[in-house]
Amino acid sequence: MAEHILYSFRRCPYAMRARLALAISATRYEVREIRLSAKPAAFLEASPKGTVPVLRGGEGEVIDESLEIMRWALEANDPDGWLQRDDPEMIDRCDTMFKHHLDRYKYPERHGSDPLAHRDAGLSFLHELNSRLKNASNLRGEALGLADAAIMPFVRQFAAVDGNWFETQPLLALKTWLARHLASDLFDRVMFRVSPWAEGNLPLIVDGWHLARDE
Repeated sequence: MAEHILYSFRRCPYAMRARLALAISATRYEVREIRLSAKPAAFLEASPKGTVPVLRGGEGEVIDESLEIMRWALEANDPDGWLQRDDPEMIDRCDTMFKHHLDRYKYPERHGSDPLAHRDAGLSFLHELNSRLKNASNLRGEALGLADAAIMPFVRQFAAVDGNWFETQPLLALKTWLARHLASDLFDRVMFRVSPWAEGNLPLIVDGWHLARDE
């Protein structure tokens, strides 16, 4: 049995970045994949706001913000020095300004928005990232860090809205950075597919990078 429980949703960029930090920190946890259209009672009891990811710790504590989960995991074990390559200001701009435009570009019907106007507004942030990546392999230097893991899932989502259009953009450094991370063993390991969790299921344990059913 795992000490910690993570409520997750595979495609959610917030959940992706939490899983990346949990993997690199070799945190052992039970993963519970949530169907967002049918949220189980245990999940809503842990976090009534009903958004993923949510981490329930061994002492009953609940962390329901993805960046807090990342930093919690890395403060416990940070073998690759991710915390040394944090960038709170850039991450905040990703989570506020860029995410605002991303949502209205991807889901214009939900927001009554002009998707092309929001695409262009979001693109300005990608040009900033591209300029930084012209000088180093990652956002805070040559090595992967917390800033990369926190921002990459949202860039991935933006790029996927219209892949043909994205490929025409003069963002070579950004595209190289994104492709490298999407092809990495780390990303592959955290994008495991599991069935939605239900009360009474045998626990699915993630131990570092390994997924196994707890007998």
